[in-house]
Amino acid sequence: MSEITNFYSMTINDFLKVAASSSHVPGGGNVSAVVATLGASMGAMVASLTTGKKGYEEHQEANAAVLKAFMDGIESLKALTQGDVDAFDAYMQTFKLPKDTDEQKAARTAAIQEGVKKATLAPMKICRQCLDLMRESAKLAPFGNKGAISDCGVSAIILEAAIRAAMLSVDINLPSIKDQAFAAEIVSERGRIFAEAEEIKAYVLTHMRARW
Repeated sequence: MSEITNFYSMTINDFLKVAASSSHVPGGGNVSAVVATLGASMGAMVASLTTGKKGYEEHQEANAAVLKAFMDGIESLKALTQGDVDAFDAYMQTFKLPKDTDEQKAARTAAIQEGVKKATLAPMKICRQCLDLMRESAKLAPFGNKGAISDCGVSAIILEAAIRAAMLSVDINLPSIKDQAFAAEIVSERGRIFAEAEEIKAYVLTHMRARW
């Protein structure tokens, strides 16, 4: 992993400096994944503050499972951040392939199409992981530590925002995809993800406010 894309070893100030520069990384998908780790960390914090606390005894087993899911999800998002960088870089390289002969042109076209599909699936994976983590926020909202329950709402809001942001990296690639069946399935899944994410966010916020 190159130093410039190992975002999680950077200070926040260094990350912001690179993000604001003319470098193509971190781009929208990468930034969305990093933001999503922050959303997941807020859910994990609520679960951590519920662990072993008086008054929450009956929820310890469920809470432990939620906490593990958040921590595992953060690690998954770290890997997906790099996966998005790698997929985009690989896609850009396909445009540099030779096109002097008909055979080269055909191979280049095929490589570009394979590359754009992978560059589309990479941010889609980020969106899927964010949705999985939103589901954990929904599990936690009814019983998480009341003293920190607002951060369960923060988690859901940030994760939904990360989904909508990362999905823009999907949307921009769709017009370049010639495989219409592939594109149609992505669009269909996009709608399902948005609908469930919005529903979960409303659920979390409702339970959060009911416990104030």
